[in-house]
Amino acid sequence: MLFTLINKYASANPKNDILSGLTVALALVPEAVAFAIIAGVNPLVGLYAAFTIGLVTSIAGGRPGMISGATGAIAVVVAPLIALVLEQGATLAQATEYLFAAVILAGFLQILFGVLKLGKFIRLVPHPVFLGFVNGIALVIFAGQIKQFELKDGTWITGEPLMIMLAIAAATMAVIHFLPKITKTVPAILVAVIAGTLAVITLGIETRTVGDIASIKGGFPPFHMPNVPFDLEMLKLIFPFAVTIAAVGLIESLLTLNLVDDLTETTGQPNRESVGQGLANSVTGLFGGMGGCAMVGQSIINVKSGGRGRLSGIVASLALLAFIVYLSEYVEMIPIAVLVGVMMMVVI
Repeated sequence: MLFTLINKYASANPKNDILSGLTVALALVPEAVAFAIIAGVNPLVGLYAAFTIGLVTSIAGGRPGMISGATGAIAVVVAPLIALVLEQGATLAQATEYLFAAVILAGFLQILFGVLKLGKFIRLVPHPVFLGFVNGIALVIFAGQIKQFELKDGTWITGEPLMIMLAIAAATMAVIHFLPKITKTVPAILVAVIAGTLAVITLGIETRTVGDIASIKGGFPPFHMPNVPFDLEMLKLIFPFAVTIAAVGLIESLLTLNLVDDLTETTGQPNRESVGQGLANSVTGLFGGMGGCAMVGQSIINVKSGGRGRLSGIVASLALLAFIVYLSEYVEMIPIAVLVGVMMMVVI
């Protein structure tokens, strides 16, 4: 069965797909946690979204090699929904139920968009707009890395801890830049993450880790129908947010599809991707996820690490689930500075 899966979904080089998928999985963890915090929900809600959306779009989407999951764009959109429901006297758990309902409805709208074959119009976006989108995302990712140097109380890291983080980030960037000039047998990003983590642990260096942000330990996401009243009032509340989630998710996903097309010199299927994104959001809403879309940074990491087939996204999603269920204590040891270095290379 395993070989059947590999033959069906892998590119011409399954090893690259598997290794790049593992690399992407490591980069997904802090992003998913951070976006969940922005949305105002439990970190596991972001991690479950990264797993379910990544898996479904890798299988059903229209762009092999593209990575989807919980994103900042969707987090910013759903945060006001959570805040609005909380203002009405609901608990966070109750507000999260409305989020799940909105994400499911957004998924249906995205599926409708793809069925009507409207995804093809993304090809009409002028190239300067496309360049602006890509560079704008780079600036957003850069700003996100700067925030990693801020403590929970709002103060900034200074002195020796700051110098240590900068040194680790610089060393990670150096490995990613120079290793491909020596060998391309394994993804440079994966080597940089593992080597950086082992070096910090072995040398006993004190620095912030993934575990300092939040615990990522959890179980398999359970099937769960949103516990909301299915009436007109509920629909009036979530519908504007569902439309916004659907629109923002499709715009970012289809523009990212164009980017991966350019990087790989191949052509994706925008309409199929629209349906895939819709199916993924509908599924994640039923399994406790916050919704999401294509991820520019992780897609670039995947492509640069050699991931070309659907297998890379499938491996990334399954590896992320393994981290959540079985390996959380080890993933939480990864220094934040190492992942900052990885994302800064994406920015560049």
